[in-house]
Amino acid sequence: MKQHFIRIITASALFILLALQVVWLYNTYNLLKNDIRKECNEILEKALYEEVDIIANNLKEGFTIGTRVVESSLNDSINEFTYLYDGLSKNNYLSLNRIDSIAGELLDANNFNVDYSINIVNPRTLDLIRKSNNNHETSWYTIGSKVLVTRLDMSEGIELILNNPINLIFQRINHLLVSTLIIMLFIIACLIYQTNLIFVLKRILQLREDFTYALIHDMKSPLSTIFMTLNFLHSGRMDSKPEMKKKYFQIAEEEADKLLKLTNKVLTISKLEKQKMEMRLSCVALAPMLERLIEKFKAKSEKPLHFALDLKVPTVTADEEYLEEVFSNLIDNAVKYSNKEEVEISITSETDKAYTIIRVHDNGMGIAQKHLPNVFNKYERGAASKRIRKGGATGFGLGLNFVQQIIEAHRGKVFANSIENEFTEIIIYLPNQLLAEEN
Repeated sequence: MKQHFIRIITASALFILLALQVVWLYNTYNLLKNDIRKECNEILEKALYEEVDIIANNLKEGFTIGTRVVESSLNDSINEFTYLYDGLSKNNYLSLNRIDSIAGELLDANNFNVDYSINIVNPRTLDLIRKSNNNHETSWYTIGSKVLVTRLDMSEGIELILNNPINLIFQRINHLLVSTLIIMLFIIACLIYQTNLIFVLKRILQLREDFTYALIHDMKSPLSTIFMTLNFLHSGRMDSKPEMKKKYFQIAEEEADKLLKLTNKVLTISKLEKQKMEMRLSCVALAPMLERLIEKFKAKSEKPLHFALDLKVPTVTADEEYLEEVFSNLIDNAVKYSNKEEVEISITSETDKAYTIIRVHDNGMGIAQKHLPNVFNKYERGAASKRIRKGGATGFGLGLNFVQQIIEAHRGKVFANSIENEFTEIIIYLPNQLLAEEN
């Protein structure tokens, strides 16, 4: 439910952000459009002034175009130049094509790289009367100047139309668009990163909860056993039974040793992660080490254990103490996570040019494919707390992480292969030349 809420908040934030950017860009577009329209007005007026200058230079001396007559019936909004344009138009002096040519030069001078047309329209209805004969194409999207009235009877006016000015608009706001896009992508990336970080923190909190529960569960049992045996020993009831007293001491020692190994394992992993642990390499015989472990696990296991050894490579280069702890962890996992009446474990070794390859195979409950990529992660165990609450095997994900850390400290590699409810196989690669390199 919380993850769903976080996704809704993130999606809403992105939507609002995009909406604000769209509104901002739309307002910027309108401002730019108004600026272009104002520039078109200025260009058209300037083109008409130049046209009037050309006409004036070619008129005969004493020729009268017209005078302004103030009449109440005329619209006060008519520009004073309209009287001039009206007189010129009646005498057919205004050349639409020449105005078009002048406007084109002015547009080029102002970096208006866009198609255009000069139109004569009805000022009241904006219906097209005629246009300059320059083969300009019309468009579905245009920006035009205001209509300058050229007839006193309001029957004609002239306007400058920009056809398809999209490139002009993008040319003027391309830097703004690029910067906006970069900012948007950065903000979106930050939001996505923040969301992922929240989920990662949530996952870490869940792992901590599972780890704490599993750790307390694993420590509670040996501590309870130690306190119980100590109470019996302090009560004096075992004084007359030396064999029983010795057995209770042995139980207390074994449980204390279990807690000590757990503590050492956590400390060892911490040192390995900080690269403060040094491996004492030597030539280690595998068979004696494995036989000691086999006897140990057979003695304390409640299930029948069957081991099969096929050691084609009898020795490896490793730190004997830590390598034995690696095998102890792997055998312990095979026993702990077995759902069969009898536990079958096979250990083999072989070699290639670079590595000695050791495989530890069991017939246990296996690992689900979705959990397999994470089995070596620290504190990672598929549904750890659920298994404990249901009475399943205990643990909190230190064993395989410990194995990985030790093998990698030997410059080796470790992999897991498993099919749920069938088997689990841990494959260890130890370098053959490691001892020679160290020397």
